[in-house]
Amino acid sequence: MEEEKVSVSNFIHDFIDEDLAAGVNTRVQTRFPPEPNGYLHIGHAKAICIDFSTAEKYGGVCNLRLDDTNPSKEDVEYVDAIKEDIEWLGFKWNECLYASSYFDFIYECAIKLIKDGKAYVCDLSADEIREYRGTLTEPGKNSPYRDRSIEENLDLFERMTNGEFANGERVLRAKIDMASPNINMRDPVIYRIAHVSHHQTGDKWCVYPMYDFAHPLSDAKEKVTYSLCSLEFENHRPLYNWFLEQIGFEEPPRQIEFARLNVNYCQTSKRKCLELVEKGIVSGWDDPRMVTLCGMRRRGYPAAAVREFINRVGVSKAYSVVDYGLLEACVRDNLNANAPRAMAVLDPLKVVIDNYPEGQTETIEVEVNPDKPELGKREVTFSRNLFVERDDFMVEPVKKYFRLFPGNEVRLKGAYFVTCTGYEADDDGNVTCLHCTYDPASKGGNSPDGRKVKGTLHWVSADDCIEAEVRLYDRLYNVETPESDADLNPDSLKVLTGCKIEGGLKGLKAGDTFQFMRQGYYCVDKDSTEDNIIFNRTVALNSSWK
Repeated sequence: MEEEKVSVSNFIHDFIDEDLAAGVNTRVQTRFPPEPNGYLHIGHAKAICIDFSTAEKYGGVCNLRLDDTNPSKEDVEYVDAIKEDIEWLGFKWNECLYASSYFDFIYECAIKLIKDGKAYVCDLSADEIREYRGTLTEPGKNSPYRDRSIEENLDLFERMTNGEFANGERVLRAKIDMASPNINMRDPVIYRIAHVSHHQTGDKWCVYPMYDFAHPLSDAKEKVTYSLCSLEFENHRPLYNWFLEQIGFEEPPRQIEFARLNVNYCQTSKRKCLELVEKGIVSGWDDPRMVTLCGMRRRGYPAAAVREFINRVGVSKAYSVVDYGLLEACVRDNLNANAPRAMAVLDPLKVVIDNYPEGQTETIEVEVNPDKPELGKREVTFSRNLFVERDDFMVEPVKKYFRLFPGNEVRLKGAYFVTCTGYEADDDGNVTCLHCTYDPASKGGNSPDGRKVKGTLHWVSADDCIEAEVRLYDRLYNVETPESDADLNPDSLKVLTGCKIEGGLKGLKAGDTFQFMRQGYYCVDKDSTEDNIIFNRTVALNSSWK
């Protein structure tokens, strides 16, 4: 990531600059703290870039910390996927840590709050707690269990820990202020009972800390200096600070919030993404139509393009929705500069060059990438029998149609001028084969007499082409703000079989990316085998969306 060593300044960096200048902090340490209950998506990419690049800019460190406080929804599968996604995006953490590693410490903090009269065991149900909490305009009311003695609370919390009570039977709550204008401060639950095995701690615990309690304590324990998070946690900041003050941290982390990334035509809710997977609407979390990082990786999005997209979006506190077309533009720009070219015919129509010697083949040289001449040229085979795109021929051409039709001459990319002399059709009138002649003097695609042609077509030789399956992916939703399955795009995936790609593309592996001339950018799918090559369309050459 040499091109991104120096991150663009933003309001977060301005705050940090002020702190460093005033001596509030002498170092910068951040963390990326995802919950391992699903796969990371484009929204997480913004947080990843902010957390890691901020630490990098100031010569600090950024840890990966898995906030695994809710084991009923978490899994090692998600832990491994998160690590892979961060590495793919181009970042390296200083340490990989787990909130569960601090469970003993967090439990001790809960005991301290009880002994200080700042926490109590409550027997209200979840619905009753919600009812007692009040509203944005009305204060809450105290739990009837709020004034239990310290001794009783310690005893009950120990019995909760020993597994004497069922899930939901009791909780531990912080004792703050039920009349606070900030609902988050109205005696929040800090521990709940969950008789479930944990992917890191096994069956050691049957009580687990709530996120709002574990998060600030984990930050402080790690000596994080800046807790960077999305804007929905702004109202949680007083609670974050309250916990740290009560436990007695002298140099607590500073929480700074930024606007989360909202992209139209996308679904980033983990719950709704899981529904798409479970209903079979998509093939999995890494379906190329998903905006999960693994889905975008499988589709062929370069990590550098995703980082550039985040860079262009910028960091602010203002809510906004970013057009998905900007992400596609970043992908297109990156691949245009870096992807090697190749020729592929997706809907093949056979062409016979009648005046080309039967059995003869020759090698044509074309650029690997015209924007990078240092990559040299590649060799493709030219022969009497070729394939072109079916829509590159019309029996009766419309106005300004410059491709093949009877009597018209076109250029075959890098090869020769050819003129259509006729065609064959089946009993239903479907064209099955074209007949052409070629001009031997036009080798390389230029005529010595200077005559011009307006149409240039890509092609592949029938003698050595490779058959492939091509999956044309488009946006999963038809509406900017999808709400339900009714908003799904029925044409988000089209599978083409019998496609022909140039014969030189052998030994392909998953992730190999090409620009198919006149078609778009494509990458080899992970399902591809030597006998069944599968390409995914990454992005078209030009956006078809308004």
